[in-house]
Amino acid sequence: MAEQKAKSYLSISAHRVLEISAIVIVLTVLACSGWRLGRALLDGGPILLVLAAMLLGYMMADFASGAVHWLADRYGTPETPVLGPNFIRPFRDHHVYPDALAGHSFIETNGNNSIASLPFMALFWPLLHAEGDDGWPIMGLAMGFAFFSGMFITNQIHKWAHMKTPPIFVRWLQRFRLILSPDHHRKHHTPPFNSHYTITTGWLNAPLKTLRIFEIVEWLLRHVIGLKAGE
Repeated sequence: MAEQKAKSYLSISAHRVLEISAIVIVLTVLACSGWRLGRALLDGGPILLVLAAMLLGYMMADFASGAVHWLADRYGTPETPVLGPNFIRPFRDHHVYPDALAGHSFIETNGNNSIASLPFMALFWPLLHAEGDDGWPIMGLAMGFAFFSGMFITNQIHKWAHMKTPPIFVRWLQRFRLILSPDHHRKHHTPPFNSHYTITTGWLNAPLKTLRIFEIVEWLLRHVIGLKAGE
C-alpha cells in the first residue's frame, strides 16, 4: 500500500512538473508571437486582415475546446492509459462535481491545456521567423496567436463560468459573450449532458447542435471503424 501511494505521488509530481513546464513554454511562445505581430502592425501590416485572422483563430479555439470536451465525455475511460487519468477523468469528475473547478489552482486549471497545445505549437513556431509583414505569413501568425491564446485560457474561462463571483472584468466579458457565460454553459450541465460542448466562447454551440456535427461523427466512428461511445 505504501509503495502504491509513493508511486502515485511520484506520478502526480511528475505531471505537475510537466504542467508547469508546458505553461511556461506556451506563455513564452505567445509573448514572442504577440511581439512579432505588434511589430508587424506598427510597420504597416494589414490591420483588417489581421483582425479577421484573429477572429477566425479565436473561433477555431472554441471549436477545438468543444471537440476535446466531446471526446473526453464520450470516448475512453478514466483508466485509459496516459489520457485517462490526466484528461478524461477531470472531464468525467466535472459532471459529478461541476463547481469544484472553481477551486482549482492556476496550474491545475491551465496545465493540461498547455500540454495538449505543445505538439501543435511546434508547427506554429516557424511563423515567428517568416519573412514579410503582410500576406499569408502575418495572417497565419495572427490566426495562430489567437488560436493558442484561446486554447491556453479555455479552461480558465470554464472555471470563471463556474465561479459565483468572478472578477468584474470577467463578468463584463461574459455579459457581452466574448467568453463563455455561466447561463450558456449551464445548458451543458443539463441532462443528458450531450450538447453545448464548446467552452471558450460558446459561439459555435448553436450551429454544432443544429447541424448535429458530433452526432454525425459518432455515427461514422461507430459504423465505419466500429468505435462506440464509452470505449
